[in-house]
Amino acid sequence: MKNQQADLEWRDGNIPVSQRFDDPYFSLEDGLAETRYVFLEGNDLPARFRDGFHIAELGFGTGLNLCAALLAWRDAGMTKPLRFTSFEAFPMTTDAMERALAAFPDVAQIAQPLLEQLADGNGTIDLPDLRAEIIYGDARETLPNWDGRADAWFLDGFSPAKNPELWEPQLMKAVGAHTAAGGTCATYTAAGFVRAGLSDGGFSVKRISGFGRKRHMTIGTIESTE
Repeated sequence: MKNQQADLEWRDGNIPVSQRFDDPYFSLEDGLAETRYVFLEGNDLPARFRDGFHIAELGFGTGLNLCAALLAWRDAGMTKPLRFTSFEAFPMTTDAMERALAAFPDVAQIAQPLLEQLADGNGTIDLPDLRAEIIYGDARETLPNWDGRADAWFLDGFSPAKNPELWEPQLMKAVGAHTAAGGTCATYTAAGFVRAGLSDGGFSVKRISGFGRKRHMTIGTIESTE
């Protein structure tokens, strides 16, 4: 699966669109603003940041979410490494990532060291303030075998209507099983079967206002045992 790279076409010069799923990798309006609203604010970040905080993600894509999280981590004055794990079935080349991220000057400025480390195909990034791993393959197979537990999840697969595999109820249960007590999740979609899957996975699920033209999105919390 690792060698099955993303099949791309480009819209407006710098917006990558998956030919396999006929879906753009980020909002046509403002991808960085969407990431910050959906995944950072949706997980109550940066307010919840602490040493050792661990973000996990379904769908690495361009790396935009990682870069946005790292910017927020640095802006919050955190000095210990942010931990970040992402599951990706169809990785983009680092050249394609660089082209996509060039649309966001704040991100492009910090992305180069990340892309240089990803270029070897091992899926690891080791910086003074970041420990990241991209786990390649079908998340339905790789996530259940992962031994980590995330404090926050970015659920960023393609549209559930076009990529239902990444939103299957069993996978949403696996997300819940790999979430720390008091952990959260956020996603741009408010599809009923996604919310039901997260609820069955142990999340207390809430539908809130979405980004831009999207009326609603979903957030969830695993109750703390404290």
